[in-house]
Amino acid sequence: MLLSPGYRRLLLLCVLLGVPIALACFFFVGLQHQLQHWVWTSLPEAAGYDTPPWWWPLPALVLAGLILAPIVTRMPGAGGHLPVNGLGGPPVGPKALPGAVLAALATLPLGVVLGPEAPLMAVGSGLALLAVRRRAGAGGDQRAGAILATAGSTAAISTILGGPVAAAVLLIEGAGLAGTQMVVLLLPCLLASATGSLVFTGFGQWTGLKIGALALPDLPPAANPDAGDFLWGIPTAALIAVLITLARELGHRTVSWTRRHTAVRTVACATAVGVCVAAYALITGRSPAEAALSGQAALAQLAADPHAWPVGALIALVACKGLAWGIALGSLRGGPIFPSVLLGTATAMACSGLPGFGVTPALALGISAAAAAVTGLPLSSAVLAVLLTGGDAYDQMPLIVTASVVSFVVSQLVRRTEPAAAHAPTPGTTG
Repeated sequence: MLLSPGYRRLLLLCVLLGVPIALACFFFVGLQHQLQHWVWTSLPEAAGYDTPPWWWPLPALVLAGLILAPIVTRMPGAGGHLPVNGLGGPPVGPKALPGAVLAALATLPLGVVLGPEAPLMAVGSGLALLAVRRRAGAGGDQRAGAILATAGSTAAISTILGGPVAAAVLLIEGAGLAGTQMVVLLLPCLLASATGSLVFTGFGQWTGLKIGALALPDLPPAANPDAGDFLWGIPTAALIAVLITLARELGHRTVSWTRRHTAVRTVACATAVGVCVAAYALITGRSPAEAALSGQAALAQLAADPHAWPVGALIALVACKGLAWGIALGSLRGGPIFPSVLLGTATAMACSGLPGFGVTPALALGISAAAAAVTGLPLSSAVLAVLLTGGDAYDQMPLIVTASVVSFVVSQLVRRTEPAAAHAPTPGTTG
C-alpha cells in the first residue's frame, strides 16, 4: 500500500493541505489572541484599570454563555465536541465547522477556562474533509477521507504544540495502532503537520502577530533531580492525577445536568465559571485573567518567576480554576489540555517548598502528570513535557517519565471507583 500510486498522491495531498490549514489556524489563533487582549487588557485600561478588577469575569462569562447557548442548541454540530470527552470523537465535518469556529472565537477570549486545541483540530479536520469532498465528490474513498481528516487535525494541533513531533506521538498513542497500520496513518500526518508547523511559524515571524502557542521561553535554573525530588514528586504526581480526575468527574456530572434545558443551563454554567474566576481575584488580589484564560500565558509567567507566586495564590488558583474548569468541561466549548497543564504545574509549584523538592523538577513533573491525567496518554505527555522544558529535559527525563506513569495509573484507579454512567459519552462523541 505504501508504494501504490494512490497512497503517494495521498501523501502529496497532505503536504498541500498543510499549507491552507496552517494559514487558517494562524489567523484563527491570531484573531483569538487579539480578542483576548482586547477583553482583558485594552478594555480594562480604557475603563481606567491597570489590571481587570475582580468582578470583570462576571459580565464576560455571562456574555459567553448567552452567545454559546444558541450555538449549542441550534447550529449543526452543537459548537464542537464537549471538552470533557477529550480530543476524541468523530472528525468535525464542513457542516459543523462554522459552529465550532464561532463558539471558539466568541467565547474563548471571554475567559471560559478552556484552550484552543480542540477548535483548532476541528478547523483542520473540517478543511481537510471539505477538500477531499470537492476533489472526489460525495462517493469518494471514505478511508482516504478519514486519513485526510486525521492528518488535518494533526497539522492543526502541531501548530500550537511546538511542532510535528508531539502531535505525531499523540496520534500514535491515541490511535492504538501497530505495525503497518500505524505507518499508513502516521506518514500523512507527519507530512501535513510538518508543512503546517513550518508555515505557521514562518507566517508568525513575517507578520509579527502573537500566536499563543504553548511554550516556556524562560525556565528556572537547571537542577538534577535527586532522592528528595522523587520522594516528594511521586506523591505530588498522584495528587495532580486525583485533582484532574475529580475535575473531569465534575465535568461529566455537568454534562448530565445540561442535557435538559440546555440553553438556560449553559448560561448558568458560564456564570458559575465567572463566579469562580472572580473569587480567585478577590481572594488573591491578582488579575482574574490568570484563572480565566486557557493557561499559556500564566504557565510561562509561573515558569519564568515561580517565586513571584505565593503558595496561597497557587492553592487558590488550583481550587478556583480547577472548579471553573470542571464546570466548563461539561458545558462550554474548547480544549481541555492547556488549562490542566497549568493546574498541574501550579499544584507541583505549591509543593516545591517542601524540603528537598526543587522548583525545576516540580515544573517538569507538573506538566507531565497533568497531561497524562487529562489525556490518558502517558508517552505523549512525557514528550510534551520534554519539549516544553527544553535544555532542562535531559536531566529531568527520569522524573518526567515516572510522574507521567504514576499520574496515568492513579487517574485510572480513581476513574474505576466512579459510577460508569458518569463517563457515558454523549451521542456522537467518544470518551
